Amino acid sequence: MQYNIPTCLTLFRVFLIPFFVLAFYLPFNWAPFATALIFVIAAVTDWFDGFLARRWKQTTRFGAFLDPVADKVMVAMALVLVAEYFHAWWITLPAATMIAREIIISALREWMAEIGKRSSVAVSWIGKVKTTAQMLSLVALLWRPDATIVGAGVVALYIATVLTFWSMFQYLSAARRDLFDS
Repeated sequence: MQYNIPTCLTLFRVFLIPFFVLAFYLPFNWAPFATALIFVIAAVTDWFDGFLARRWKQTTRFGAFLDPVADKVMVAMALVLVAEYFHAWWITLPAATMIAREIIISALREWMAEIGKRSSVAVSWIGKVKTTAQMLSLVALLWRPDATIVGAGVVALYIATVLTFWSMFQYLSAARRDLFDS
């Protein structure tokens, strides 16, 4: 395996996951801030590793595999923790929807790659906007410094949920002929 800075950033993100979960459960008043900070660090390294890999032409097969795995695991953990904290259907339902969408689209991309048509389900601008709204909502809902931030986080969560459905249907529509032709 070839180590480079982008790959090390991705590995660092994987390394952060257990500390992220641990910070959430710490019995201190600064624990929500620490949890949100770890999540922000992970989000920044996610953006940075992709940027550096493309800019420095240091993309690797391992990095291409691990980067989306690290992202999806970190986001799924954040969604589960937020759902557990709020313990309310109006948070759990969007969280479950987003996790289900990630599983569906990951399976779709894997299947499309098997038939040689992976590029037809490449990441779209809607997916990028969804990810941005999702990250902002999760930072707010993990941190929870006051009711205004929590309210903004819930609004961003619902914007991300709408974009989750929109992008999922866009990907499924792009693959419909391959999915339903005999």
